[in-house]
Amino acid sequence: MSTDPQYPGLTDSQASAEASRLIREAYQQAPEPQFVTSFRDRSELPVIGDTPPVPQPDSRIVPQWAAGVAVASIGVGAGVTGLGCGAWLVLQGLASVTLLGVLTVTLPLAGLAAVITAAGSAVARARSATTTNIYRGTVVQRTEVTATARGMLSRAKAGR
Repeated sequence: MSTDPQYPGLTDSQASAEASRLIREAYQQAPEPQFVTSFRDRSELPVIGDTPPVPQPDSRIVPQWAAGVAVASIGVGAGVTGLGCGAWLVLQGLASVTLLGVLTVTLPLAGLAAVITAAGSAVARARSATTTNIYRGTVVQRTEVTATARGMLSRAKAGR
């Protein structure tokens, strides 16, 4: 008999056999499930025509505002991406500016601006033909000012 107070009444050989049985049970594989996990319909299909309809209820419910927000966010994202690509291309071009490139672009523009300025001044001179106005009659010039209002916010009236 064992002298261990935890296992009274078992001999050493019985305790060893019990321990090996418990270890064997602990490491045994789980038994196979006793329920069906798949299904295959083996009913006959018609030889001609489509298969019979099977109800497939659509349980997805998306509010209209959520769909609108999703579409708008996709559009905004695509637009911002396009603007970012355009800015990147412009900045890449500006990073590789040379004096020869600047002169190549600006000299034709400066020449065009000079031609436009010359044509504009020629048209302005042609339009400003001298016109002589001859007025007949008496001309009265009054230069006296009569102030009748007094105070800081008053206005002066010209004499009549």
